[in-house]
Amino acid sequence: MTENVTRAISGAVYIALLVFCTLFSPITFHILFTVFMCLSIYEFSKITNYKLYYLFAIGGVLISVLFFINQSAPVKLFYISIGCVGFNILLLINLFKNISFHKYHKTYSHFFLYITLPFILLISLPNFINPAKYEIVIALFIMIWCNDTFAYLIGKSIGKHKLLESVSPKKTIEGFIGGVVFTLLASIIISRFYTFFNVTLWIISALIISIFGTLGDLVESKFKREAGVKDSGNIMPGHGGVLDRLDSVIFVIPFLYILYLIYFYYA
Repeated sequence: MTENVTRAISGAVYIALLVFCTLFSPITFHILFTVFMCLSIYEFSKITNYKLYYLFAIGGVLISVLFFINQSAPVKLFYISIGCVGFNILLLINLFKNISFHKYHKTYSHFFLYITLPFILLISLPNFINPAKYEIVIALFIMIWCNDTFAYLIGKSIGKHKLLESVSPKKTIEGFIGGVVFTLLASIIISRFYTFFNVTLWIISALIISIFGTLGDLVESKFKREAGVKDSGNIMPGHGGVLDRLDSVIFVIPFLYILYLIYFYYA
């Protein structure tokens, strides 16, 4: 019971902080996710056993500051989003072929393509709407939380068929399907309140979030399994580290970014 209470309190603080900083002002939004980026880099450095993590953290902060000073139109980040998607696809190929991720430790490409640049894309996401709508980030997190919550509940109650047992023994196909269904329902409800996207775009976003968010969680699980750790950190009691909470987000963002680029600039 005590563990559940601790988990609930830390989760509530995390959600309150995220919602407040995202909606209060562009500065608090930018600072929050820059801090999240640095913490994720630090936690990931422990998983990959790379000691000079602060070099990547400093580089990430500089990129974030430069972006805040001179915010570009989302279309100018096209090649960054393509690069991140390409790297994520390579991770997925290795995931399903059961090939070790250790080869990426030698190039350190994952620090930028897996963590830093997806955070920059996330920070840029509100700029798809003019004027910028930071509610898009809240909607994104609602759908991710919905997918995670119902995948867990349904998988725990009726799940029998493992999704990818070698990486995450607790994930089930039934849970995955339940997460997809409830995230789709959430996207339809969201479309009634956040009308800057039409319902079709929200539904497509929900599908991408459910599919690639789940895959992103599996990718991080493989990184942790190869490192022999359960959580990326312990900053959030009962939840693990920041990277544990944001693994789905940073993985799915480049795919959503491509979707929105096509919709707003190329369709």
